[in-house]
Amino acid sequence: MHDAVKPVPFLDLSAQFRELEAEWLAAVRAAGASGAFILGPNVTAFEQELAAYTGAKHAVACANGTDALILSLRALGIGPGDEVITTPFTFFATAEAVTLVGARPVFADIEPESYDIDPKSIRRLVTPKTKAIIPVHLYGYPAKMDEILAIAREHKLAVIEDCAQAFGATVNGKRVGSMGDTGSFSFYPTKVLGCYGDGGMIATNRDDLAEHLKKLRNHGADKPFMHSEIGYNSRLDEIQAALLRIKLRTIDRDIDGRRSVAAEYTKRLQKLGAGLPALPSYGKHVFNLYTVRVKNRDAVRQKLTDQKIASSVCYPQPLHLQEVYKSLGYKPGSLPVAEQAAAEALSLPIYPGMPLEHIERVCRALVEV
Repeated sequence: MHDAVKPVPFLDLSAQFRELEAEWLAAVRAAGASGAFILGPNVTAFEQELAAYTGAKHAVACANGTDALILSLRALGIGPGDEVITTPFTFFATAEAVTLVGARPVFADIEPESYDIDPKSIRRLVTPKTKAIIPVHLYGYPAKMDEILAIAREHKLAVIEDCAQAFGATVNGKRVGSMGDTGSFSFYPTKVLGCYGDGGMIATNRDDLAEHLKKLRNHGADKPFMHSEIGYNSRLDEIQAALLRIKLRTIDRDIDGRRSVAAEYTKRLQKLGAGLPALPSYGKHVFNLYTVRVKNRDAVRQKLTDQKIASSVCYPQPLHLQEVYKSLGYKPGSLPVAEQAAAEALSLPIYPGMPLEHIERVCRALVEV
């Protein structure tokens, strides 16, 4: 079949699996032979390795990225009557976690270049009920943590970094997840560091939070069959931890691969003018997604689809306008920067090792339409 009619996938996890298959299967066999499948030696080792990589003092594994947020909120004592400021332009889990602990999400607008939460908007929304800020390092672009942490210190607020899309990104040399009270990570397969199932982690520099998080992830147990609070069944399994340990060894190479693909895109798409991803002056982007802004986004996406080129819209409806949050009182126009991003953002295929001919084909199609 001619290359012109072969599909261009959004990402190619099967190619990644083939590269890791022998080592991965050996790790599965070793875990099976050990008989330890939950909170075993691979989980402990991965926690230590992730803490060392991020620069945090502790890392506590859990079942997924959503639980990482919920556990963080619970460990920080956030619940009914509290408000948590976060971004409306992210995956639903960020706000969902706030709601699930009984608190109220308060949405700040975003910055147009980074798609990240705008510190100026955060500052305007702080009230006596505010207890925390959840900045999301969206698409791999690190948020303005220095400004966010300054607001948090001023008002005695907790900061939970949502690092789901930004493993390895940095702010002034510090890796995301190491700057807030906690940093939550998702290892969903599409992430910069992803497993072959679900997985999550919470990084923290606080001893008290690390101990509380370990208890909460395991049904609130202080020791076997002794429970001092209601917790969760939120444990990372040995099989996923073994894979993540393998992938962590080459994560810097994989991040460089993403940056190389992004650079090729940017070089070829300059003729489009505005709308290409920005780079932070204060840190490093890891390009979990390469997202451009286009007018008539849905029509453009359909033309890419017609040429068998995959793309994604992250996210078509900002959280403040979701049906489930209607009771919060937001209306169209409440957060105009986020709403414009939701109408224009289009994410292009990107993954380490993406063939140059696929990059060129995506760019030709996008320039044409």
